[in-house]
Amino acid sequence: MIRVLLADDQPLIRAGFKALLEMTDDITVVGEAGNGGEAVELCRALLPDVALLDVRMPLLDGIQATRRIGADAELDPVRVVILTNYALDEYVFAALRAGASGFLVKDIEPADLLQSVRVVAKGDALLSPSVTRRLIEEYVSTPPRPVPRPGLDRLTDREREVLSLVATGMSNEEIAAHLTISHATAKTHVSRTMTKLGARDRAQLVVHAYESGLVTPGGESCSSW
Repeated sequence: MIRVLLADDQPLIRAGFKALLEMTDDITVVGEAGNGGEAVELCRALLPDVALLDVRMPLLDGIQATRRIGADAELDPVRVVILTNYALDEYVFAALRAGASGFLVKDIEPADLLQSVRVVAKGDALLSPSVTRRLIEEYVSTPPRPVPRPGLDRLTDREREVLSLVATGMSNEEIAAHLTISHATAKTHVSRTMTKLGARDRAQLVVHAYESGLVTPGGESCSSW
């Protein structure tokens, strides 16, 4: 059973999401919060598998709540998904930096909502290749000066190559085809890269790759790395 926490300051929105999520036998809503502060406290008390947080809430918004959840070692198993009104909400990249595993648009189709919760609960990032590329184009087209990221110097050449491909939005299957390796090998490289960088999921790998300068907007690898 996938245990979900809902946080939104609009009771009607929460009720709608709860009704959709509990239509299935494998998902249950274990708690509801009206602001980010309540969401963080409920995460500590209930340890849900997935926390769906509205990006804009009173007292403590979704990004601040995500940052607090990500900084608490006891909440490491909790996967945060930010709820937005627009596919490219101005806060989305900040949410990924804060530790979110992805984001959902509130007008998502019911079937897609259920599948998204299952994807995140398994530990995967909720970022499709097309969304990843659009995010990069929108928010990192003028990136800050690259800064060293802990762990990058411990990556092998192949792992850096895999990291750069993840950052362009490639799935494990696409990485395997691009590098002419098996799907299992590609998955292993991604997993080892996540471990070395201390990344929770693929979304965090994207942040590492771009903020370090390993890759640049447009998908080109940075030769200095």
